[in-house]
Amino acid sequence: MSERPPEPGPEGRPRDWLDLGGPARPAADPSGAPEGASRESTGGAPEGATTQGAPATGRFAGVFRAAAGIGARIGPAARTGFARARAGATRLAGHPATRRAAAATAAAWRPAAAFARRVPWLRVAAATAALGLGLVLAYTLYALTTLPVNGGLTIEPTASALVVRAADGQAFATRGVIKGAKLAPKEVPPVLAKAIVAIEDRRFYVHHGVDLRGLVRAAFRNAAAGGTREGGSTLTQQLVRMSYLSQDRTLKRKVQEAVLSLWLESQLPKDEILTRYLNAAYFGAGVYGADAASQRYFGKPAKELTLSEAAMLAGLVRAPSQLAPHRNLDGARGRAAQVLDAMVETGAITAAEAEAAKRAPATVRVPTETPVGTNYFVDNVADSVRGLIGTGPADATVRTTLDLTLQNIAESVIARRLDQDGERRKVSQGALVAMAPDGAILAMVGGRDYADSQFNRVTQAKRQPGSLFKLFVYLTALQQGYRPDSTMVDRPTQIGEWEPENYGGRYRGAVSLRSAFAHSINTVAVQLAEAVGIPAVIETARSLGITSDLPNLPSLALGSAETTLLEITRAYAAVAAGAETVEPYSVRQILAREQTLYTRPQTAPTPARDQAARTGMLDLLSAVIREGTGKNARVSVPAGGKSGTTQDSRDAWFVGFAGDLVVGVWLGNDDNTPMAGVTGGDMPALIWHDFVTQALAARAKAGKAPSAGRPEAARPVPAPQTASVAEPDADPRGGQDPAGRAVLRGSPAVVDTGTLDFDGRTVRLTGVEGLSGRNARELGRYLRRRDVACAPAEGGAYRCSLDGQDLSELILFNGGGRASADATPDLLAAEEQARSNRIGIWRR
Repeated sequence: MSERPPEPGPEGRPRDWLDLGGPARPAADPSGAPEGASRESTGGAPEGATTQGAPATGRFAGVFRAAAGIGARIGPAARTGFARARAGATRLAGHPATRRAAAATAAAWRPAAAFARRVPWLRVAAATAALGLGLVLAYTLYALTTLPVNGGLTIEPTASALVVRAADGQAFATRGVIKGAKLAPKEVPPVLAKAIVAIEDRRFYVHHGVDLRGLVRAAFRNAAAGGTREGGSTLTQQLVRMSYLSQDRTLKRKVQEAVLSLWLESQLPKDEILTRYLNAAYFGAGVYGADAASQRYFGKPAKELTLSEAAMLAGLVRAPSQLAPHRNLDGARGRAAQVLDAMVETGAITAAEAEAAKRAPATVRVPTETPVGTNYFVDNVADSVRGLIGTGPADATVRTTLDLTLQNIAESVIARRLDQDGERRKVSQGALVAMAPDGAILAMVGGRDYADSQFNRVTQAKRQPGSLFKLFVYLTALQQGYRPDSTMVDRPTQIGEWEPENYGGRYRGAVSLRSAFAHSINTVAVQLAEAVGIPAVIETARSLGITSDLPNLPSLALGSAETTLLEITRAYAAVAAGAETVEPYSVRQILAREQTLYTRPQTAPTPARDQAARTGMLDLLSAVIREGTGKNARVSVPAGGKSGTTQDSRDAWFVGFAGDLVVGVWLGNDDNTPMAGVTGGDMPALIWHDFVTQALAARAKAGKAPSAGRPEAARPVPAPQTASVAEPDADPRGGQDPAGRAVLRGSPAVVDTGTLDFDGRTVRLTGVEGLSGRNARELGRYLRRRDVACAPAEGGAYRCSLDGQDLSELILFNGGGRASADATPDLLAAEEQARSNRIGIWRR
């Protein structure tokens, strides 16, 4: 049986094309109501009726069949609810007030309706507008029904941050990500609130979550700029996006954002919204929240922010990674100036206040990236903090014992010696630790390059100390009645099947203990150990802080057991200080949110019970540097120490003390391969000498006197005197310094980065080993037509200045040359800074 064609509609068209399969629409009467319709209702299917009786032909038949199925699945309870709602609507329609309102509305719309019937395009426009509005409402409903369940920013959990400060209070390193505190509305500093509103949402206190005026303004400005230059999102919208939504730039997300912003504004006061925004915003350097950012960049809580600091933070939220001040301070300051101008425009501050803030811009006080060379020390500090207070949830600030000047000197000395002789002598690694007599760690170099290897050769590497261990043998003998001038016989010695030999294979016959120790005679040490007993030697070593395994074997006297550089250095520190024992430490104080969690007690080491033996041991240690294997370690102050070398030159050590410093040095290879004839009195003693010489001079210059209490403690050598650059008042080409020597001034030519030429007069810069080629050309361009003043210094060199800056320091700081042998501590520190930052010739 063939399908019956659809019944024609009013104008001969198929009914399903015009009326979507429903009954034909009757013509309207002049009143505007359909024929046959009551004024109480516009008609419709009776209660409980389905759509099965209606035609369902043509392309919409499937739609109506689906609708019929849905209707059939509606339960009795739902139908009852519909019936009650319909009855309520009927009663409301029958109310006199409703009828009067309907009559008035109908009367008002009759002329418009009649006009619309006469003008067909108005009907089309009205239908189009209705369709558009319906689509908008439908898409909005879709956007709301597809809100993400777990939307918003996801911040990965991180360990609590550790801000590390040196002994002088300077923050130089951070570990972890600073979390800061969640601010309450009353804790938000007014300057920060005004700054963020001025630059991000000036109409924040006027709009209701979505600022249409701001959207239009942003659209016009972006169109004029030919790209996206300004956003139209309010602070409320940004908070909604951070808290609930994804960061996708889609229409759906914008619709969700707008609706949720209107809802959030109806739920929370403005101050609460602003506070939540400041607690959630990202400010770069891995920190979220204004308080965390304030702690990270300025080392203070948010409530202490100044106007310039608040302006800088407010300027970061637009581009935190690009403008983060620890990497782009100039960019951050430029953006802060824009924030200050915006605050003036909004009346938040005066023009005078803005100018004052611009003249004193914010300065970053807490570095984000730890200087490479200090990482070994920072690792040690982090371990100590965990041992002292555990892993608490709060950010902590730790005051340490590190002397940054000595640290720079240590890194520079190790690097320079290894760069100069390492390849030739087959030495790949070195370590150094400097301590105060009470155990405070002043400098630590755990390896040649932390970026290549984080293994700390001061605290983790266990190596044979060689003759360094003889300290415990001789001290035990002195405790048992031997004296420095007691005589022993250097002769072939055999214990069981073991027969120790002296370095060089020679024997000296009768020698004093002083001479035997100074020249590191092995046979005498073994005989002494046998005489006093290996267990007694082990007990002495334990009392001085050696915790590593010490086997009860005759070879222990020559350092066959393994120990760390820190252990052996603390033992020598105890002898130098005349203390029973010395405990190395790197942490003085730990603070968390202005609360003191730990403070190291100010207690002096316990004096040793065997002072006579300690005095005799100091005599022996001094003889090593004065006349023995440690001659290369001689400095201009009284000092003592001991060299150590293991079999086949696999390890070479020198540990000693001078002034108020106790310093240990180790050289070797991580794979335990032999070095090329390196002994403890060779490269390690030279490194020790270079470090101690520069370190004592630097400490004297800083006014740090050596500790008293030991008669052998030496006065530090005075700081080397360098001629200051005179600024002559008369002849612009030069003048004289106070000693009558010529002072050169002008725009010099560059021979190399360490040599300048003033009209045929050659000037060698103090402390710089010059480089030619590209480095010299770059320096020449930098100095072109600039005024340089040079005054004579020691050794025929000159100390030059440019715009008040030391030119030698400027060159070394930028990696334009290497420090020469006459470089002062400040120049060595500048070179090490360039090395740590990997700039100039240190770039890799």
